[in-house]
Amino acid sequence: MYRIGEFSKMSKTTIKTLRYYDEIGLLEPEKIDKFTNHRFYSTEQLFRLHQIQELRQVGLSINEINLILAGHDSEPILQKRKTELVSELAHGQSQLSRIEFILQGENAMKYSATIKEIPECIVYSKKFTLPQYNDCMKIIPEIGETIAAKYPELKCAVPEYCFLVYLDGEHKEENVNVELCEAVDKFYPDFDDIKFKTINAATVVSVLHKGAYQKLGQAYAYIFKWLEENGYTAADNPRESYIDGIWNKESEEDWLTELQIPIAKKGK
Repeated sequence: MYRIGEFSKMSKTTIKTLRYYDEIGLLEPEKIDKFTNHRFYSTEQLFRLHQIQELRQVGLSINEINLILAGHDSEPILQKRKTELVSELAHGQSQLSRIEFILQGENAMKYSATIKEIPECIVYSKKFTLPQYNDCMKIIPEIGETIAAKYPELKCAVPEYCFLVYLDGEHKEENVNVELCEAVDKFYPDFDDIKFKTINAATVVSVLHKGAYQKLGQAYAYIFKWLEENGYTAADNPRESYIDGIWNKESEEDWLTELQIPIAKKGK
């Protein structure tokens, strides 16, 4: 029999931990002296403590360990933990690849990529072709005026979410096939070539571009390189969401555009 201090040293477990295990019934002393309250442990309990330590070191909770040591089937508990660890490893590998991308990227100081969830939303939409890319800032307000005239009670979602979907799947400067989408509060009847529909929720990689639209090609090059080197693929066409622009910023150097590409892991 070993007193708690000796047992602590043998097992490389703190006295505080042994007392905690006693309190919760995970590992009770073999004997407690009724006069001195000294705790005594046996070599058999050293074996049980090794089992506890092994299960703790693979990340099981005290409750899960209690179940296993009480005779419950350990396989479902261990399989659950295995699944968690595989997910953690995959997440860690994804973070490592993203760090490597940042370290080697020539545009690391200018751009940064983040993964975000875009919730489902109702939008009005219109498909059209832009003769020149810069024509979008002329055409988009005109479409907004048409909608407002037809449905003056229509309200935009808060926060506002107005974006172009690039139906060509790439950045172009001329004859650009696009779909304008503006998130709104509810459905209205379609009219002319204006359609109301639901945009499904999506996981996207997002890159912010500050400055003139003519330089957006640099942001597209960055975001597609990011996809390639971080194990993702585009799951849908790119979106451009306009945050600041000609309507609220005098200088084009202050215009802020968010590129969003819906993504999926390669091989899935």
